[in-house]
Amino acid sequence: MRPGGNRGWLLRLVIAFGFAQGAVSMARPAVSYRALALGADERAVGVIAGVYALLPLFAAVPLGRRTDHGRCAPLLAVGVVLISGGCVLSGVAGSLWTMALWSGVTGLGHLCFVIGSQSLVARRSAPREQDRDFGHFTIGASLGQLAGPAAAGALIDGADMARSSTLALLVAGAGCAMAFTSLWRVEHRDTAPGSGWGPGDRVPVGRILRARGVPAGILISLSVLSATDVLTAYLPVVGEHRGIAPAVIGVLLSVRAAASLACRLVLTPLLRLLGRTVLLRVTCLAAALLCAGVALPTPVWALGVILAALGFCLGVGQPLSMTTVVQAAPDGARSTALALRLTGNRLGQVAAPAAAGLVAGAAGVAAPFVMLGALLLLSSGVAVRSSGDPRGDEGTGAVGRGRRAEAGLRRSSDV
Repeated sequence: MRPGGNRGWLLRLVIAFGFAQGAVSMARPAVSYRALALGADERAVGVIAGVYALLPLFAAVPLGRRTDHGRCAPLLAVGVVLISGGCVLSGVAGSLWTMALWSGVTGLGHLCFVIGSQSLVARRSAPREQDRDFGHFTIGASLGQLAGPAAAGALIDGADMARSSTLALLVAGAGCAMAFTSLWRVEHRDTAPGSGWGPGDRVPVGRILRARGVPAGILISLSVLSATDVLTAYLPVVGEHRGIAPAVIGVLLSVRAAASLACRLVLTPLLRLLGRTVLLRVTCLAAALLCAGVALPTPVWALGVILAALGFCLGVGQPLSMTTVVQAAPDGARSTALALRLTGNRLGQVAAPAAAGLVAGAAGVAAPFVMLGALLLLSSGVAVRSSGDPRGDEGTGAVGRGRRAEAGLRRSSDV
């Protein structure tokens, strides 16, 4: 089947991703609350959050290599099994060490699902449709991030945090298993390597990383995901220090996710208006300022406004960084390039929570958000230096027009 065409597969993939991401988003704050109930301090919470990304850090590139030369769907099923098992086993773990281990299994499952699904979107989408399709694909992530924290907040009771956080993790595992109901026929045999996606020679990792746009896409994605991850893991700690109930923290995290969802629903007109490069630069800059704003001792309603604006800005980075990396990568290495992007994400998920734990222990629980603001500010600068796709910006900005002219394409601008 040629790229494009019937898009029912994308709807089913979005639904499955919603279940998987919802389970992960429910499990992350539940793990933090369960760790606190078992006697963890801020540093220990940071370590457990970091272990979530440790196993995926080493597995991403081999999985990407395998997906470049094989089918995507098996990784989706493996991912669902690992996420469900990791959530359930985290809930029944009796020590911080075992919680950290099963948190790592959950992270590995999430990595499998994401590599498989992103590669599938890249294969089945025409180049001009990739911004749109990746944007629609990440709606599944937003739906999961919207429902997961709210469900965790509704189930976790501050008076009996150990039992209620266990219940939340068990529910998360069961919810992830529901993804199996939407994984049928998301991949056809003619989208596997052999019809325009052949394995060819193995492209060295160094060549992929030297491709213009790939490093920028990796850094932007790392920054955005680190901000989301630390926010999910550390907002419960902020709430404990400020006297904000777990249910309210769950609502605040869901507000952020709802704003990211709203952003992705209007991503296509935003791209037509600004172009990919300008949109990435502006949203990273705004997110940097808003992350620093989370550190301020604001009332709950003001924190909700800040998180809504922050969620809208963070909603841009993930889908556009996917397109940036896919279109910049050498042919035959797109899944590997996406895996390198995810390796960067996981590196951020290891380093950012651990660094956040150290900063929080030394300077207070709000300090990690200032650190995230600095990282997003750096990403805003990188977005200026590279528009990502060396073969043409699909946006309507000046960079895209210039590249179309250099390529000799004789068509009028969309401006």
